[in-house]
Amino acid sequence: MAGRVATMGVTGLNYHLFAVVNGWAGSHGLVDDVFEWAATWLIFVMAALTVVPGRALVRSGAWTVPLRVGASLALALGIGQVVGRLAHEPRPFQTHVVHQLIPHAADASLPSDHATVAFALAFAIWVFLSRPWGIALTVLATVIGFARVWVGVHYPGDIAAGALIGAAAVTLVVAGERLMRRARESRRPASP
Repeated sequence: MAGRVATMGVTGLNYHLFAVVNGWAGSHGLVDDVFEWAATWLIFVMAALTVVPGRALVRSGAWTVPLRVGASLALALGIGQVVGRLAHEPRPFQTHVVHQLIPHAADASLPSDHATVAFALAFAIWVFLSRPWGIALTVLATVIGFARVWVGVHYPGDIAAGALIGAAAVTLVVAGERLMRRARESRRPASP
């Protein structure tokens, strides 16, 4: 198997994994319905769930966490747009015969915007607010990513790229905060 993967290359492996997952689509009505819903709507459930751990912050007036989460999402989307313009990988249904279960524009497939936002949100909640909620949201982001492959609109590599971009965005926000903190501390007058 390892030899086959080595000769397949990254692109071949990406398509092979897509074909395995998407190959099950279209023949299991209830499962298809669940994944169609997850591919389209679960991201909104994720966003709503962030209110649960964030309620105490809103009541206390602590707005730094929502700002960090928002900055992570904005940065992830920005990076995703740049990657999409540079890579412009066609969607699976543009180049292969697939079981496409939901309609989608024939725009760039890499990275998945849904995965980028879902993982950025999950990782930001994990780092800035609540590890248990972040883990739960990461599981939901993974379900969204899997569903996007199942319904035929993304390759697994598009999902992985979205997850990496989400992680990078959160890391950049953390690094930016540290740099700003150091800059503020270096400007403070030395105490006598």
